[in-house]
Amino acid sequence: MTIEKKHESGTKKGDVILYALSTCQWCRKTKDLLSELGIDYYYIDVDLVIGDDQKELTEEIKKFNPACSFPTMVINERDTIVGFDEDKIREKFE
Repeated sequence: MTIEKKHESGTKKGDVILYALSTCQWCRKTKDLLSELGIDYYYIDVDLVIGDDQKELTEEIKKFNPACSFPTMVINERDTIVGFDEDKIREKFE
């Protein structure tokens, strides 16, 4: 699977990856909050990935969030924040 992750530069607070949808307002709010907090993170807009790569990506997300809902943020491949939970995100990174 060779899916390009987009990168937003900031302060490294672990390996942060955000699985999002390009059309999702909650995903946009999560990206904006991470940028406001100055967090270094990668993201993938899952709806822009096509074919078998999207299927593989969905299975990867389900390991962290069985409902495969968006946004799903994974920190250091063990902590997961599902949905736009501003308090939890701020608590994690501030």
